[in-house]
Amino acid sequence: MGAIRRTPRHALTRVVGRAASWTSPASLARLAVRVFARRYALDLDEASQSIDSYGSVQALFTRSLREGVRPIAPGSRLAVSPADGVLSAHGVSTGGRLLQVKGVDYALSALLADDLLAHALGGGAYATIYLSPHDYHRVHAPLSGKLHAVTYVPGDLWPVNAASVAAVPGLFSANERLVFDFETSVGRCALVMVGATVVGKLRATVGGSEPFASRPRQIERRTFHGGIEIAKGEQIGIFDMGSTVVVCFAPGALRLVVSGQQTPLRVGEPLADGS
Repeated sequence: MGAIRRTPRHALTRVVGRAASWTSPASLARLAVRVFARRYALDLDEASQSIDSYGSVQALFTRSLREGVRPIAPGSRLAVSPADGVLSAHGVSTGGRLLQVKGVDYALSALLADDLLAHALGGGAYATIYLSPHDYHRVHAPLSGKLHAVTYVPGDLWPVNAASVAAVPGLFSANERLVFDFETSVGRCALVMVGATVVGKLRATVGGSEPFASRPRQIERRTFHGGIEIAKGEQIGIFDMGSTVVVCFAPGALRLVVSGQQTPLRVGEPLADGS
């Protein structure tokens, strides 16, 4: 951890982001795409385009999927996984705190940067999903409902690998993030996209044209009068590199139907049930 503490993480992220977006000369960019796909064993059978259609590593990384490869489990009171990845932490928030890793917890209010929202969700179920470079990196709504706000919260860019999560207290509430605030049929719900080292951008793809692609170093909240109707499974954001999603539900509304460290998850699979 000593080396990463001394690393200029924001500067490194900008450099990697530019390199991943490199498209010229096209022959070398296509070679980089193929090397990346092979290195991380990407499942390109699911992708909406052929590998030669991607002009940069970034385009491949943020790829969309073919229609129907992520079926959304039905049910108005059944929340689904918003992302592909593995379950890295889960439970019920106690005393306004969430588990980061065994022996390390952090404040829900710090994660959400919103005391009122944290109060509404305190005592509810939560799940933390880690996305590796192998995974699909678009983020989807876990429930149908109305999106009332999206908040950009500036922060650090610590890595989100197991070593960093164990060593950096409050890592998820210290890193840059986007907070989505929903009202659903089972009450309030928050979804947090957490940035990390070499995560070039956190992009919201609802509530405007990618309103938080790259923002100044200050909190910015966008509220939507009357709310925006969002369907369960609808895309709401994109990671330009891999990171973490934390989803939090209202107290007593849902019980998690997944458990176990490193349980694999895919978009649309059951996550929590309120029936």
